[in-house]
Amino acid sequence: MNKKQFIFPLVVLLLGVAGYWGFAAMDKPPAEKPPADNRPLVTVLKNQLVNSHFSVSSYGVVKGKYATELVAQVAGEITYISDNFVRGGFVKQGELLAEIDSSDYDVAVTQAQANIASAQAALVLERAQAEVAKKQWRDIKNSQPTPLALREPQVAQQQARLLSAKAALQSAQKNRQRTLITAPFDALIDSRKIALGSYLSVGSPVANLLSTAQAEIRLPVADHELRYLIDKGVGAKVTLFAELAGVRQQWPGTIIRSEGIIDERNRMNYLVAEVNDPYALSAAAKIKNELRYGSYVTAIINGRMMHDMSIIDRHLLIDGKVALVNKQQQLHLQEVTIARTVGAQLFISAGLKEGDLLITSPLDYPIEGMPVQISRIAEQGVSGH
Repeated sequence: MNKKQFIFPLVVLLLGVAGYWGFAAMDKPPAEKPPADNRPLVTVLKNQLVNSHFSVSSYGVVKGKYATELVAQVAGEITYISDNFVRGGFVKQGELLAEIDSSDYDVAVTQAQANIASAQAALVLERAQAEVAKKQWRDIKNSQPTPLALREPQVAQQQARLLSAKAALQSAQKNRQRTLITAPFDALIDSRKIALGSYLSVGSPVANLLSTAQAEIRLPVADHELRYLIDKGVGAKVTLFAELAGVRQQWPGTIIRSEGIIDERNRMNYLVAEVNDPYALSAAAKIKNELRYGSYVTAIINGRMMHDMSIIDRHLLIDGKVALVNKQQQLHLQEVTIARTVGAQLFISAGLKEGDLLITSPLDYPIEGMPVQISRIAEQGVSGH
């Protein structure tokens, strides 16, 4: 037997053994893979119950509490104007603004004083004559004198004349005083309508004045927003904001009244806020920035304190419900009560408890009882509005 005849059968035998063991291995079942976890991964937010101080936003234009048009009460020529009596000038109550020529009114005062002196002399004379008449009638017996005989009507006439003269003096003095045009209160001069040499008639306009003691701002508030305010806002503190000279500034104020009607044009209620010393003119002013009349301001009105509130993002609400993860790691759709919506946030007053896990990641098809697995738990931030 040669060498090739020996090797060939040996190779065939080895191939056959290898084939046998290969087919034998194929008869065994493949190893099983562990089952895949198909539960959706969700991010959750741990709910916190907080106390939230509600507030209401509004806006308005600053105006003086009192706006007065001064008019001339007597006629005459303007002979004096104060340096402070200019548009934008500040004046104190009682400060002299302008003066009307008083020469004619001085004459009237002197004439009234002379009339009083004349009436007093006539009254003295008439009373003396009445005394003489009484003595004469006392000497006549069995006779009753008449009031005219005792000169009683003549005395009453002179008394009336004296009263009239005194009244005329008061009128003349008052007209003389009215030639001095003074500020009725601490004021800002809004406009001046006279000049030196101007002739004024009674009722001619002199100036427009704005009081500087208090400023007022009418703040529109929607009817449904009033429920967030105590006593419908009356007495509430308010903070006003405005940008003046490129700087954002703020002032404290108080709601002093409600106008009590709903505006027919915009269906708004109007609350009136008051700010003391808006121009910071008093020595006791703590804030030295001016709240100028005519400024447009935004306002934050302090409202009710609400307890045990949950604050969530608006997009988490679906058909009045929010998605939670319960203790069984299942999805639960919880119905909630919305107390208020502020921008992108919802204030929930009922339906959520402390520590509830709110699902914040998007779910394509949320189904009640669907198993889920938590990938991350976030803590909730707290804010108030």
